[in-house]
Amino acid sequence: MGTVRTPAVAGAFYPGRREGLAAALAELIPAARPARPAHGVLVPHAGYVYSGAAAGRTFAEAAIPARVVLLGPNHTGRGAALAAAPEDEWLTPLGKVAIARDLLEKIVAADPDVVFDGAAHRAEHCLEVQAPFLQTLRPDVALAPIVVGTNRLEPLLRLGEALAAVIAKEEDKPLVVISSDMTHYRPAAFCERQDKLALDRAAALDAEGLHKVVEERDISMCGAAPATAALAAFRRLGAASGKLVVYTHSGAVTGDDREVVAYAGMVFPA
Repeated sequence: MGTVRTPAVAGAFYPGRREGLAAALAELIPAARPARPAHGVLVPHAGYVYSGAAAGRTFAEAAIPARVVLLGPNHTGRGAALAAAPEDEWLTPLGKVAIARDLLEKIVAADPDVVFDGAAHRAEHCLEVQAPFLQTLRPDVALAPIVVGTNRLEPLLRLGEALAAVIAKEEDKPLVVISSDMTHYRPAAFCERQDKLALDRAAALDAEGLHKVVEERDISMCGAAPATAALAAFRRLGAASGKLVVYTHSGAVTGDDREVVAYAGMVFPA
């Protein structure tokens, strides 16, 4: 029997039972889906009640291939700086989803900084919350999850180079999912001004520029590090630009704009 990661935030960030989760996803994912080929997407990872609609709209814009690389930040502080999921399967209320071990092994071989480490994944929510969307849109999907726990530019660019080198050799190109919320716990208007600076750099596929503006302007985009790596990969893979699908914030749900968390959805067309 293979190893299985059990859910850490089912029943908290999203419904914990199959029927409730399936019903929620049916509401969050648009029925009409363009589903165009894409190098990747940027999607939020808050509770579905706050950011699920933005994630659903964004995922619907991209065709979901058989394998998906998940990149997200390390909220727990546990584990290696660049940690690949070591399990054989991840469990969600919708059932088990395979881990693309072969793809992860290629990434680990291409970038010695990436190691298999379950500690970084065990209690981390940012990648887990994406799995049910992908299971719904592509029931046979296999995931290659990597938690990014460093903000240093050099290893992030190396990770991007490694991802591009591995993906370029794959016949069926994996999609790269960047899991990130945007500015945290500030007034909505302030969040929008801050986040435009970061999203403009992401749309331009400017990995170094994103890293710089987030650091210099103190933008609390929690997934800026995985986004930096992914942008470097997309540029090497021939992407031209990113397209903003949606920008919103928690105040749109609560009705209180004084202190919000902001969310963006972006697609990077192939």
